[in-house]
Amino acid sequence: MRQVLANRTYRHLFLAQVIALVGTGLATVALGLLAYQLAGADAGTVLGTAFAIKMVAYVGVAPVATALANRLPRRTMLVGLDLVRAAVALLLPFVSQAWQVYVLIFVLQAASAGFTPTFQATIPDVLPDEKDYTQALSLSRLAYDLESLLSPMLAAALLTIVSFHNLFAGTVVGFLASAALVVSVALPSPKASERRGIYDRTTRGLRIYLATPRLRGLWAVQSGVAAAGAMVFVNTVVLVQSAWGLGQTDVALALASFGAGSMVAALALPQALERLPERPVMLAGVAVLVFGLALGPLVNGLHSLLALWFVLGLGYSAAQTPSGRLLRRSAHPEDRPAVYAAQFALSHACWLVFYPLAGWLGAQAGLPWTFTVHSVAAAFALVLALKLWPADDPEVLEHTHQALPAGHTHAQGARAHPEGLRHAHPFVVDDLHMHWPGPER
Repeated sequence: MRQVLANRTYRHLFLAQVIALVGTGLATVALGLLAYQLAGADAGTVLGTAFAIKMVAYVGVAPVATALANRLPRRTMLVGLDLVRAAVALLLPFVSQAWQVYVLIFVLQAASAGFTPTFQATIPDVLPDEKDYTQALSLSRLAYDLESLLSPMLAAALLTIVSFHNLFAGTVVGFLASAALVVSVALPSPKASERRGIYDRTTRGLRIYLATPRLRGLWAVQSGVAAAGAMVFVNTVVLVQSAWGLGQTDVALALASFGAGSMVAALALPQALERLPERPVMLAGVAVLVFGLALGPLVNGLHSLLALWFVLGLGYSAAQTPSGRLLRRSAHPEDRPAVYAAQFALSHACWLVFYPLAGWLGAQAGLPWTFTVHSVAAAFALVLALKLWPADDPEVLEHTHQALPAGHTHAQGARAHPEGLRHAHPFVVDDLHMHWPGPER
């Protein structure tokens, strides 16, 4: 992966991502302590509400923010949103009531909902070679996994010498450093081919996404990922501390095992994707998640949980890391921010379903039944992905234009056909190709 890091622009963007993630991780720890300071025994309610607000912001704001920023240079947008996030983190230590936390969290996550899809859509323009882009996707997955492992440890070390309010200062520094790194490079900003209304720009990514078979399959894959991931992130502490009476260190160890599995898969994926297309790799990842969740009721102690979480980490990374390649292939450069925003919103809609389900069902029916229900949900997602995502999924498709004038520039080289003009090229949904071609189109 040294080759991809030799690209100065990508290297600065990757460092910006890593530093911002560490800052966000510190804020997550500090937010939990702030909630306890404000609400005491009701801190869980405050945090639960804050995380629900986060998901609502992700689902609702991402397409709108991308549409409103469609005419802004990407660097300007990314830096501006980093500064907004830094300002919110600067204010969080001074809140004194729960509603203030909710307002600031909404603003913070709304800024992230605009930042993340735009950032993700920039990488394939910076790294046009698919091999380089695949390595970048694996590095991004590694960054997320390392953040989940290192940020809590860094926070714990800092809390031995400073109060938790000072952790928010680390978040501010992280976002400012991210902004500085983005400013230090020139970013490509593909321009929209024509001006569009706000409704068209807001829904364009969703319309492209839902009209593309491989992306509909990707949404099903994301449902399976959310079913497994929610089980891990919500119920690890319940299993380890409540069911088995173990300590916080064991909770961290279990989550580290999940992260380790994810990192192993992320490191192996670049070579695997040189030999295999994304579909079998990602569907195999979901199958691993189904199998792992089905084994969940048999887990009876920390050692078996560590093994199971490692396996789920493997499937988790294999199922979702290659998704950027599908998004890149399925849209023109000018439409990529909108399509990445649609992916961001739709995938988090899955988490919005499975996060509360994992918690509520675990409390009401017990964890063995919760494992079983989530395994069935992941299996249904796998079957749906198999149905929605054709096994034969070439990039170049032959298709017919029924109403395209003969002199149109797009018709150059097309041949006459009883239904219109027929030709083949790399196919994506756009203004000239509103529907995916069927066998006879």
